Amino acid sequence: MEPRDLSAHTVYRAGRGIEEVARELGLDPDDMVKLASNENMYGPSPDAVEAIRGSAERMHSYPKASHADLVDELADMWDVTPEQVWLSNGGDGALDCLARAMLDPGQEVLVPSPGFAYYAMSARYHHGEVNEYTLSKADDFAQTADTVLKDYDGERIVYLTSPHNPTGAEFTTDAVRTIAEETDEQTLVLVDEAYGEFTEMPSKRPLLDDRDDVALLRTFSKAYGLAGIRLGYAVVPEDWADAYARINTPFSASELACRAGLAALDDDEHVERSVETASWAREYLSEELDAPTWDSAGNFILAEVGDASAIADAAQERGVIIRDCSSFGLPECIRITCGTREDTERAVSVLNEVIEVVEP
Repeated sequence: MEPRDLSAHTVYRAGRGIEEVARELGLDPDDMVKLASNENMYGPSPDAVEAIRGSAERMHSYPKASHADLVDELADMWDVTPEQVWLSNGGDGALDCLARAMLDPGQEVLVPSPGFAYYAMSARYHHGEVNEYTLSKADDFAQTADTVLKDYDGERIVYLTSPHNPTGAEFTTDAVRTIAEETDEQTLVLVDEAYGEFTEMPSKRPLLDDRDDVALLRTFSKAYGLAGIRLGYAVVPEDWADAYARINTPFSASELACRAGLAALDDDEHVERSVETASWAREYLSEELDAPTWDSAGNFILAEVGDASAIADAAQERGVIIRDCSSFGLPECIRITCGTREDTERAVSVLNEVIEVVEP
């Protein structure tokens, strides 16, 4: 007995946790700073934490009511029908739902390079084929309609990320509209807005009012600080929203996740504080880091440091964990998550030290 041929599949390498690194290096976890996984610098929404505690005694029940309540709340927030909100186990789960609904075996998708590895992984899990469009470092990773359309060849799904991970670049609404207009009518343009709360650019949500070929992805992992409970969703056109009922796994979002999500949606103070601090940290990193950086609209900054692996290892030994972007095809770059003021200042101090001593 063997699994099907998985030779074309890649393994998702998540950023390492503080406890794991601390054990390996013999350091105290409390003395370490992790700015590698774009997590919320203030942790989870306090209201969500209380909601999880209060929901613990209901863990024997399936999340029927809480799922419906959260969908209704999100539908109201985005001014769509409840059927247009596809709740999922993290943003990754929303990608799976859309691949399951859209892809026949052998159909192709178009993903950004560099970009989030799970776009391609999800498509391959659902027997799709993967093509890439390139975000050019020489053009500061600019995301335009031409960037995508020059490599488009009739793919079933086109993945756009705005703000983009790991560069922080954005698509304008006009660019997304142009892509949707100039691609085939059976091509879904999927806009990943996982970092949407951190940008001043508006959501591409208005495109759904008059198009049936654009969908959005959102998550509770970043601004709401709920990465550990895995809660995300897609917002899709009304014309085919009923497909969710036929492809969704049973209770894909847990009772704890749904209750936490409901509470987090009302915790404006936590989101505002997180967004304001991320804005400060982006500016601080850009101005104080002894390395070139790119403008970012996310809760992270991409910096060019020469030997990213060596810089990341040296910083880690000094208690600061950042992301080596070699896995994104950028071996000369690191990605630094926006931390609290204290953590960000420490990270810059440590990184400047190691940049000075590590050979390029």
